[in-house]
Amino acid sequence: MVHTGIYTGRSPKDKYIVEEGSTKDNIWWGDVNQKLDEEIFDELFSLVKNFYNADSSKTYVFDGYGGDDKDHQLPIRIIAKKSWQAHFANNMFVRPHKNELKNFNPEFTIINASDISNSEYINHKMNSETFIVFNLKKKIAIIGGTEYAGEMKKGIFSVLHYLLPMKNILSMHCSANVDLQNKNACLFFGLSGTGKTTLSTDPNRLLIGDDEHGWSENGLFNFEGGCYAKAIRLNKDDEPDIYNAIRHGALLENVVYDENTHKVDFDDASKTENTRVSYPISHIENSLSFKGLPSTSGHPRNIIFLTCDAFGVLPPVAKLDQEQAMYHFISGYTAKVAGTERGITEPVATFSPCFGGPFLTLHPLRYAELLKSKMASYGSEVFLVNTGWVGGSPSSGASRISIKDTRTIIDSILNKSINKSNFNKDDVFGLMIPNKLDGIEDHILNPINAWKSKEEFHLESKKLSDLFKENFIKYGNQVEHLKVGGPF
Repeated sequence: MVHTGIYTGRSPKDKYIVEEGSTKDNIWWGDVNQKLDEEIFDELFSLVKNFYNADSSKTYVFDGYGGDDKDHQLPIRIIAKKSWQAHFANNMFVRPHKNELKNFNPEFTIINASDISNSEYINHKMNSETFIVFNLKKKIAIIGGTEYAGEMKKGIFSVLHYLLPMKNILSMHCSANVDLQNKNACLFFGLSGTGKTTLSTDPNRLLIGDDEHGWSENGLFNFEGGCYAKAIRLNKDDEPDIYNAIRHGALLENVVYDENTHKVDFDDASKTENTRVSYPISHIENSLSFKGLPSTSGHPRNIIFLTCDAFGVLPPVAKLDQEQAMYHFISGYTAKVAGTERGITEPVATFSPCFGGPFLTLHPLRYAELLKSKMASYGSEVFLVNTGWVGGSPSSGASRISIKDTRTIIDSILNKSINKSNFNKDDVFGLMIPNKLDGIEDHILNPINAWKSKEEFHLESKKLSDLFKENFIKYGNQVEHLKVGGPF
């Protein structure tokens, strides 16, 4: 168990990419990918090297891979001064076989110098003394001022988001599972609160991975060798797989525990709501890794975009065509619910491009184009699944769609029985909605039928439709042609 100091989460405003010849015209520059001059990087790199050279304590090195596909994995090296940070890397990245270390040659290195900070940050026109800087030309990232281990995990994810699309490999922020014969792979995209972890954990299917994946000509592959799960309010009944994964080798971050008994109080959020635990994915018994198999599979038959719609106007399930899939992939919609955060009294729409905006390095259109290409090449079908409300918003007294109904919908997608239904197009979003599914009450399938007031339904639909359109403007003229996949 470790405490990560003042930073118990990522510091997105302190993340930078060095602007140089190879990145200048490729990176999607902005709030997520901030520019930094090469000269400033060189200064900070010297600061990091001087720290390591002056410190006589042990240095820890992890060599391994980002990606479990032998044809496309990235050899990485993590250098740290804290043993637990190296242990985190050993948990989270793909661990090499002993014979692979003999002539190991890293193609990207992260040097973690969390004990030092940048006192010149004002002169450098940076956000704070903390820095997470990626130099893609030199294949090095440096970290200072924050101990939070997630910076290393998501740092390699960002690098893969840059490198793999150039090889026509789609990098994705999603979970993935397969049937017990390692066939019929399915991808689950969704922001926090949509049920991604819960729904991709299925006793009748095996987990490929829970967070980061690639889709190459070989099929799907997990980027990671571990899981980095939220631990706040964790209990054995609700999340048995995660709870049971906390055994020898697991690393708990920022949890509160009794110093005498070492018993963890998972309900205590006095340090942070973002308590975490990392562990090798083989700790999940219902995973390919636990079976001794690589975390890879064939091409996905189905892709599911999860949303928790608190406006109550999206259907429990809809089938998307290619343009709609690209539009909703770039939009990455869910909603915050009234009452869950201070000051929120009405549903608040949240959009994150490609369901992972903080980690994208290229324009979202590049990933959407790859998605379209993969769908066309391998016949994958895409469905939008709403795990939120139908028939009204939470404040109106409407109920959230039951997890039982959502699992029934997911099963109908996986076994293709949903394709036996007749589909009707809705008038606002142009979504194709099935009119009948075994085990689901007909009236909730098309949300307008579940609302008492049709007028209120149309008002809320218009409100959400306008939010989609407003959000899509930020992606520029490059995506103008995809508006046909959005609301009318």
